[in-house]
Amino acid sequence: MLTFVGLGLFSLEDISIKGLGRIRGADRVYLETYTSRIMGASIADMENFYQRPVIELGREDIEQHPGEILKEAERSDIVILTGGDPMVSTTHMDLRIRAARIGIKTEIIHGSSISSAACGLSGLQNYRFGKSCSLPFPHKNWFPMTPIEVIKQNITLDLHTLVYLDIQTERYMTIPYAIGLLEEMATKAGIHITLYIGIARAGSEFPVVAAGSADSLTRTDFGPPLHILIIPATLHVVEREYLELFAGL
Repeated sequence: MLTFVGLGLFSLEDISIKGLGRIRGADRVYLETYTSRIMGASIADMENFYQRPVIELGREDIEQHPGEILKEAERSDIVILTGGDPMVSTTHMDLRIRAARIGIKTEIIHGSSISSAACGLSGLQNYRFGKSCSLPFPHKNWFPMTPIEVIKQNITLDLHTLVYLDIQTERYMTIPYAIGLLEEMATKAGIHITLYIGIARAGSEFPVVAAGSADSLTRTDFGPPLHILIIPATLHVVEREYLELFAGL
């Protein structure tokens, strides 16, 4: 049995009662930390709260070498923990497909997701979001333009864009850094982004939500990670009022 358990957005208490039960009844518990992370708890905190050892997985453990996990799941109850909601990442989808193809039973225990939390914190209507994109850290001569192409297409369709910011081993992309990258891309693509919405630590007791120009958000102190960006399309009157009240627009 292979069970994917979503941990929610920020703290230990975000997990569902069902998810906690699956963890405590598992033979082995793994934690995938490269697609998302909950920043309000360490692995030691998790082990104490779940009353189970937690084994951290790297990207290659799931994407390139999942064989050992699948072998274990053939004979034992294995749980894989993910930040947010499982199956938002294609990595988790691929592992579930692999398991199903060799006859391993799978289950998904859902958790709160940044996809819906971003709508609640920003006030943007969820049905007005187009394709989302991920913004990676540039590397040497590698500077992919895919994010701005997605944003440009969404703007043309009058749709909002959710921009996931890169997570590395000990490096988290911040909103000001991300805006700098997007402004450079926008200049190259010949477009102008008039409004940004930045969200920090969704799901925490004190998240930061701010809307404004590139200049104003670059100067905003969003505090520690995780951060995420929204590039809005034209605003409905209710969306604008919400942003004025809760995001300083």
